Amino acid sequence: MSDRSEFVVVANRLPVDRVVAEDGAASWRRSPGGLVTAIAPVMRSREGAWIGWSGAPDEELEPFVEDGMNLVPVPLSALDVERYYEGFSNATLWPLYHDVIAPPVYERKLWEAYVRVNERFAEAAAQVAAEGAVVWVQDYQLQLVPAMLRKLRPDLRIGFFLHIPFPPLELFWQLPWRRQIIEGLLGADLVGFQRPGAAANFLRLVRRLLDGRTSGQLAFVGDRVVRAAAFPISVDVQELEALVNDPAVRRRSEEIRADLGGAKVLLGVDRLDYTKGITQRLQAFGELFRDGELKPGEAAFVQIATPSRERVEQYRLLRDTIEQQVGRTNGEYSELGVPVINYMHTSYTRDELAALFLAADVMVVTPLRDGMNLVAKEYVACRADHRGSLVLSEFAGAADELKRAYLVNPYDINGLKSTLLEALRAEPAEQARRMRPMRRRVIEHDVDRWAREFLSALEEPQHPDPPSAR
Repeated sequence: MSDRSEFVVVANRLPVDRVVAEDGAASWRRSPGGLVTAIAPVMRSREGAWIGWSGAPDEELEPFVEDGMNLVPVPLSALDVERYYEGFSNATLWPLYHDVIAPPVYERKLWEAYVRVNERFAEAAAQVAAEGAVVWVQDYQLQLVPAMLRKLRPDLRIGFFLHIPFPPLELFWQLPWRRQIIEGLLGADLVGFQRPGAAANFLRLVRRLLDGRTSGQLAFVGDRVVRAAAFPISVDVQELEALVNDPAVRRRSEEIRADLGGAKVLLGVDRLDYTKGITQRLQAFGELFRDGELKPGEAAFVQIATPSRERVEQYRLLRDTIEQQVGRTNGEYSELGVPVINYMHTSYTRDELAALFLAADVMVVTPLRDGMNLVAKEYVACRADHRGSLVLSEFAGAADELKRAYLVNPYDINGLKSTLLEALRAEPAEQARRMRPMRRRVIEHDVDRWAREFLSALEEPQHPDPPSAR
C-alpha cells in the first residue's frame, strides 16, 4: 500500500474478520454491516486507508490490503481491551449515553486507558493521512481522536460520526471527564449524529460547559468553525433486495413458517444488550397468553439475541435473566411441541436473517434507547410485498423516519401488549398502507446516500463570521 492516503477512516475495528479454515489456514473476510458497505466504494475510489484494531489482543500486524482496501492495524493489549474497550467505552460511555439504563462506572484507570488508546489511533491517522486528506473518525470509542489529530495535523479535514445516542446535558454532566470529551469532538470540522436532538444536546454542552459561541448548527472554536448536525444512517437496500429475491432464501422463509406450525410469527433480532428492551417485549407477549388474548399455536415469538460482550458481568446477568424469563413463559403457556417463545442466543448469517424477515408477520424493535436501530430499516427494505407490521420504539432513532410503524413506549407494558395485538391483527390493506411509505423512505435514503451526504458536508468549507454573542 502507498505511504499516504487522501481518505482515511478511523474506527475501533478493521472492516474485516479473521476466518479460520478446517485445515487451520487463516484468511480475512469483509465484515457484514452497512458502515463497511457504504464506505468500501469510497475507499477504493480514493485509494483510502482504514485504521482499526484486528479484534485479537496482543497482536502486532503490518498494514495489508484486503478486498481492495488498505488496512492499517492498531494493536491493543489485553489490558487495553479490558480497560479502554470493555471498561471506559462499554462500562462508562455506553450506559451514560443510553439514558443511564445501567449505572456507568467512573474509574480513573479506565479513563487513562481510553486516553492512551485514542492517542495511539490519532498517531496512526497522522502518519497515514496525506497532506490535506479527509479523515472520518467513527463512534464513541474514539471521541478524543479529532482534537488529538487536529493538534498533530492541522492541515486535515476531520469528520466524526457518533452511531449511538448523545445524552442531554443533565446526564452528560455526571461524567468526570465531560470537558475533555467535548473538546475532543470539537477537534472535528463536522460532528455527525443520528438525530437532531443529539446535535442540539452537543451544542448546548459547548455553550454551558466551555462557554462557547454557537449559531444554529455551528460552534466557533478560536478561528475554526465546527458544524454539528444529524445524518441518520441507513441500510444497503440493494444487498437486502438481492437476498430476499434469492430462491434459497425464499424457500428457507417458508420452512421457518412451516416449522412454527402456521402460527403468526413475531420476530426480534438484537444484540444481547440491556438497552434493547428484550425483557419488556417478552413480558408483554407472555401476558397476552396469560390474559387469554392469544393461545398456543396462534402466535410464536422468535427472539434472536446475538452474543455480546460476554466477559462483562452485566451482560452475563442479562443473559441469565432472559433465559429464565423464556423458560418460565414457555413452562406456563406452551403446549407439547409448541413453545410460545423460540429463543436463540447465537449469531445468524445475512441469508438466514433475510429469511426470518420474510417469515415475520410482526417485527418487534423496542429498544429502551437506540441511536438508530438498523434492524427496523432492514425489515422494511426486505418487504417488497408490502406485507408485515413493524412495532417500533419511540426511543429508537428510526422512529423519526419510519412514522407509519406502530410506535410504542417499551416501558408501557399494557401499551406494548395492545400494540402487539393491533399489529398481529392488521389486515393486508392496513399493512400495505403503513409499509409503502416506509419502504419509499428507506429506498430513497439508503446507506450510500448517508455516506455521500456526510462526506459532502465535511468537504464543504465553512467560513461564516462568528456571532458577537452566544
